[in-house]
Amino acid sequence: MPIASSIHLSLAVRALRDGGVIAYPTESVWGLGCDPWRPDAVARIWDIKRRDPGKGLILIAADWAQIAPWLVGLDAASLALLSASWPGPVTWLVPVPADFPAWLRGRHETVALRVSAHPGVQALCHAFGGALVSTSANRAGHPAARSLFDVRQRLGGELDFILPGATGGLARPTEIRDLSSQRVIRAG
Repeated sequence: MPIASSIHLSLAVRALRDGGVIAYPTESVWGLGCDPWRPDAVARIWDIKRRDPGKGLILIAADWAQIAPWLVGLDAASLALLSASWPGPVTWLVPVPADFPAWLRGRHETVALRVSAHPGVQALCHAFGGALVSTSANRAGHPAARSLFDVRQRLGGELDFILPGATGGLARPTEIRDLSSQRVIRAG
């Protein structure tokens, strides 16, 4: 699977650092992303998607180091569950302290985390230097974009950059599991 050129990665990172919203290919669909520590950028994602901010967002990373601060305090069994599925197409709902930003966790006491095995996502997160917001590129209630054409047609005018590349080819969105109960929230 081809990875975006260094020029495209540089442009994507510049947009992210400027508080922009970008689209990029993930394991199964195209995603919208931004710097998770910019509440203004996260608010733009909610506006673009026309989605309730109370639902929370996924943070996607290239490796464990990029999400390590949110794993502190987890027991060995929980860390083993994460380790068995990362990097890979499984998102885990991980408990976070009450002071974790509501603009990321929504109404939940967890944050959704994934260490991706998708080479394009890994390259983007490494170039950015940290985890990114990752949510499907679509309006709430509509199908997620599966191609660059879909992204441009549906959302192109509202985005600051579209990172070219290919999805990982999964037929369904990534699985979501709750770490505390190990319950599958969304089947992959």
